[in-house]
Amino acid sequence: MTSPSKDTMIAFAREALGLSESVSVRLDPLAGRGSDRIYFRLTWNHTASAILVHYDPKRIENVFHADIATFLRDINVPVPRVFRHDPAACLILMEDLGETDLWSARNSPWKTRRVLYQKTLFVVQRLHSYPGQEFPSGRVRLMEGFGPDLYRWERDYFRDHFVEGVCRMEIEPALEQEIERELAALADRLGWLPRSLVHRDLQAQNVMIRNEAPFLIDFQGMRFGSLFYDLGSLLCDPYVEFSDEERDDLLSFYYGLSGQDLDWGSFQTCFWEASAQRLMQALGAYGFLGLKKGLKAYLEHIPAGLQNLLRAAARVASLPRLLELSRACQKATGQK
Repeated sequence: MTSPSKDTMIAFAREALGLSESVSVRLDPLAGRGSDRIYFRLTWNHTASAILVHYDPKRIENVFHADIATFLRDINVPVPRVFRHDPAACLILMEDLGETDLWSARNSPWKTRRVLYQKTLFVVQRLHSYPGQEFPSGRVRLMEGFGPDLYRWERDYFRDHFVEGVCRMEIEPALEQEIERELAALADRLGWLPRSLVHRDLQAQNVMIRNEAPFLIDFQGMRFGSLFYDLGSLLCDPYVEFSDEERDDLLSFYYGLSGQDLDWGSFQTCFWEASAQRLMQALGAYGFLGLKKGLKAYLEHIPAGLQNLLRAAARVASLPRLLELSRACQKATGQK
């Protein structure tokens, strides 16, 4: 993907912000966040700043970002404000929230982290509780919701890029059929759960913290699905370590917010099953990005991701074959 010229991008930003030619503007590239997007920080008047994004429209979710951002702000879900979107040039100019994310607090005392995660869960519950029948589908486009096809794609992604790609394992045909039946049944159970708007990639690096308040970013993949997928993304995040007590504390906090019809035990089961689904997707992504795209840093997160998958599969009675496979993967990758 080739970015427009620096002059073109600065001219776009000047027009969007109403900056005259006499104002000195600086444009600095930032580390990419993936998904075929290139980020820049625009600064002027020494202290003022904004974020400029150039995206590849071939990845269709990138095209949806600006309209989703406007929608989320309209329903009081805190996200960066979009100053201007030029679909023809594939440019978005948006609010700069700084460089502090939820991941930055990973080594902070639990007392500090707990408050930040509770605030994040409060925001996420606002997203999850939005009435689906009121969604303005005529003006805001989303990716196809979670269903049998997407869940199947995620488990195939896990098998192809993690089990076979990273672990270099070939599953015996009979066992593979048993695993497929088990995971297809998991997808069916997740599909029967009430549908909500979900972020889809709700991990600590996608929650910015400004003035001790959380803001969601990288939400272009938002769609309808199970809220438990988001909870699994956040509370079984391979980038962040939780004790069992800390995770249960946060899950209980969300349970209290949400007014669930499910009893606490059923709620926990749904959480762990959805977490297993999400972690399969994450491990597949680490294998794909690390081995196919040459982004080796993603391979470093495999031990934590696999450990969380083992934890999730062990917490429910419905995933014995996935637990067996996860243990075999752990052995194949030399983990204890």
